[in-house]
Amino acid sequence: MMALFDIMTYPLRGKTVLLRVDYNVPLEKKKVKDNRKVLASLSTIKLLLKNDCKIVLMSHLGRPDGKIDENLRVTPLAKELESLLKHPVHKLNDCIGEDVKKKIDSGKPKDIFILENLRFYAQEENNDPAFAHSLADLGEIYINDAFAVSHRAHASVEAITHFLPSLPGLLMKKEISFMDQALLPQRPAVWILGGGKLDKIPLLKNALQKADHVLLGGALPFAFLKAHGISTGMSKVDAAAVSEARKIMQMKEVKKLILPPDFVVADKITPRAKTKTVMAQEIASDQIALDIGPESIKLFKHYLRKAHTIVWNGPLGYFELMPFAEGTRDIARFLGRLTAVTIAGGGETAEALRKFQVDDLFTHVSTGGGAAVEYLEGKKLPGITALERNHKHFRKRSDRLKRR
Repeated sequence: MMALFDIMTYPLRGKTVLLRVDYNVPLEKKKVKDNRKVLASLSTIKLLLKNDCKIVLMSHLGRPDGKIDENLRVTPLAKELESLLKHPVHKLNDCIGEDVKKKIDSGKPKDIFILENLRFYAQEENNDPAFAHSLADLGEIYINDAFAVSHRAHASVEAITHFLPSLPGLLMKKEISFMDQALLPQRPAVWILGGGKLDKIPLLKNALQKADHVLLGGALPFAFLKAHGISTGMSKVDAAAVSEARKIMQMKEVKKLILPPDFVVADKITPRAKTKTVMAQEIASDQIALDIGPESIKLFKHYLRKAHTIVWNGPLGYFELMPFAEGTRDIARFLGRLTAVTIAGGGETAEALRKFQVDDLFTHVSTGGGAAVEYLEGKKLPGITALERNHKHFRKRSDRLKRR
């Protein structure tokens, strides 16, 4: 169990708090199109308001590449947060500097400020210590509530923790708790791995160590079919993935791996494509497998209904088009009816669950895309490692504060 400061017991009252959030949301006509990430931050913000804190929010937006981009200013984020909180949010014109510091210092308890887009400075993504120090000068305590960017060693995520007492926010705590449940599950545990990317071999290897069964969908099964000498037609697969599949086939844990016995195939990827269902060994050279078939759905449900913990990363087919959405939709709705702990991670998975209106039926849908994948791979995330190191460094100082 990692040692971190606890936001519920840390002496926050009246402090100026730098709060790193992930407000990297889609905009449309300079308005927030999808406010879920903003909503996810509210519990921490409300806790800080309850403690009479002065709050300084920090986020990036888009990819301005270290330059000012008028289309990526955080003004729409400030307006959206103000609307949701029913509380004034003061948008500042920069991230650092004397003018920014003066405005924050002249604020009063319960004032909320939001800094300009962090990525207008190249130093943010370069994890520049001087830039991080300038950010740290704006507050007394740092809170990381941006799990989704904690796999990045950026100045507002990693370097800043060298200068201030640093702790996880409520959203971060929740994310860590559920990721740990995935890695140390109540058994039987079943993982579902899918998606169109072939770079999930590290995730698959860790899944085989942590789960009782691993169900494969999306593009992943084709590497194993190829490794068995079975044609995959025009389906996406590369030589490196096939090579890795052969190595996995030598592992004793390979018996946990469940491949789809059938697929929905077509000769092109279009909304009106003519489809048919074929067995895994019968994919023709001019066909693309774009979804798991009905026998696969039936087989997957057999394993899932027995599970106490289910972890899902990656859709099972090309769910964006209805002819290839059945596998993902059917399994998602099935999981929504189960009493097992259901944890979903990854951007595409969350998108699919929202599309089929079952995201609220899952125990936890992670706000992290790449961060969730790296955590589930067993990697240490720089943002979380920084909080652990900071706890060790500042613990004695915190204990003295508590005794005052």
